[in-house]
Parts: sequence; C-alpha cells; structure tokens
Amino acid sequence: MRKKITVIGAGFVGSTCAHWIAAKELADVVLVDIAEGLPQGKALDLLEAGPIEGFDVSVVGTNDYDATANSDIVILTSGAPRKPGMSREDLVSINAEITASNIIKVVKTSPNATIIVVNNPMDTMAYLAYKVSGLPRNKVIGQGGVLDSARYRTFIALEAGVSVEDVQAMLMGGHGDEMVPMPRFTTISGIPISEFIPQDRINAIVERAKKGGGEIVALLKTGSAYYAPSAATVQMAEAILKDKKRVLPASAYLDGEYGIKDVFFGVPVVLGSNGIEKIIELPLTPEEQAGVDKSTALVRDSIAALPEKYRL
Repeated sequence: MRKKITVIGAGFVGSTCAHWIAAKELADVVLVDIAEGLPQGKALDLLEAGPIEGFDVSVVGTNDYDATANSDIVILTSGAPRKPGMSREDLVSINAEITASNIIKVVKTSPNATIIVVNNPMDTMAYLAYKVSGLPRNKVIGQGGVLDSARYRTFIALEAGVSVEDVQAMLMGGHGDEMVPMPRFTTISGIPISEFIPQDRINAIVERAKKGGGEIVALLKTGSAYYAPSAATVQMAEAILKDKKRVLPASAYLDGEYGIKDVFFGVPVVLGSNGIEKIIELPLTPEEQAGVDKSTALVRDSIAALPEKYRL
C-alpha cells in the first residue's frame, strides 16, 4: 500500500510541495484548501503532468478532510503570507486560528501522522500544533533549519566557487533573523570553510543567511519564497517515509535539551520513520550560546503572543 501525504494549503508553497512529492513518487498526495476549486484544479493539473514526467501517483484536491484519512505525513502550509515590512511575529494572531483549526481536523482523520509545520512564524505554529494535536513530541516537527541551511550553503558555494553539493552546514535557533549559523560546523567536502573564505566574508554570509527570507520578500514585493521552502519540506518528508535517519536541522519541542524547556527550537536531529528519533546536543562556544539564548528569548516572545486559549 502506497504512503499518503496530505498538504494543507494549496498556495505556492503547498502546491509546490505537492509537485516535488509527485515528481519523486514519494507518496499519493491530497491537497487541501478552503478555496473551492483551487486544490482540485491544481491537483488535476499536476496529475496530468504524470504522463509527461513519468510519475505515477494519485493527486487529489479537496475542500474537506475525508480524503486525508490515514495520512502518513501532514504538511501544514496554510496561513497568511509574510508581506514586505512584516515580521514573522506579526503573523501570530492571524495564523494561530488557521493552524489550530486545521490541526484539529486532520488529527481526527490521521491520528498516527507525522506533522511538518511550515507556516510562519514557524516555531510558534509548531508549538501550537503540538499543543492542540495531542501527538507525541517526536511526531510534530517544524521546517526551518533545512531551508535556512540551504540558503547558507548556497551563499557559501557562490563565494567559494565550489559545488553546492559539497557544502555541509549546521545551524540552530528560531527560524528567522535570529537563527544561529555555526561556521565551525560548516565544511566543504570535510574541509573547514575558513580554508576557502576569509573571516570577514564568512561574517557577511552569515548575516545574509539570517535575512534570506526577507531578501526574497523584498525582491518579490507581493509574496515570499516557495521553491526552496517546499523542497526543504519534502526532503524532511522523504527522510521520514524512507526511514533515512538523516541528520538535519529542524525545529523540535525541547524538554531540557540545551537547557531549554517548553519551546520549539531549531536543533540538529535524526529524522526517520518515527519522526524526530534523536535530538543531538552539540557543545557550544560562549558566542554560540549567546546566540542561542537570544534566539530562544525571541521564540518565547512569539509564543507569548499566541491568543491566551492556545498558551497551554
């Protein structure tokens, strides 16, 4: 029996997630949205690409949750988009209601699913999804670190003049301007990036990576990124469905790890069939710890902005 992935939200990120999933033949896809006809039309269009691209999976669009029953993975992308001049934290009150409603509905039909949260502010929405879903903490994961590290790796490859495939990077922290890139855990084919790039340029790359999402928002003017966010999300889904045991940065519910409790926070994890199978605790330098502390405080502030009924 084939696996099933439900994607909630048929906007740019959600529909592009569906595209990557189908093209990779990872699973059958159910695309859900409140807009009548939108998920149905996009699903049919994607399904009709199958004979051309040579993928053979079911792609269904719907406005209700009946077709989502028994999903293995649920990807949550629905929510208000981030607009120029808007911080992720500005989205809290708007997206909390959307997130809570969707999670409650989908868990009723797929109580054993692993949930990957993409909508912003991501760490806060992952926290909310965990609290309202009733799922164990390993089954609710925030997608931020894979995207942030991909941007970081891209800028490093461009600066060093090497293949992006040879750049490996790790970072921590909230998904946003206060993420914590970690150059000492960043290499090019196992060689420290300091052998390729001078420190002042590494510092500049770190700053650009921190503001990677905002850079794209400013360029697009009427939207936000979707190719890389959706690709990052599907990489996580693939690691789970195929039990790959990938070591990736992801937002996880921390219960004492790194001295942090009751917060979703970006850390290195092992992703496999049970979702987050391990949280890897790295020894931090004082500078890295300061960055983590600052980022944690910002995530807590965002969680505190949730409507009171969701601050469980």
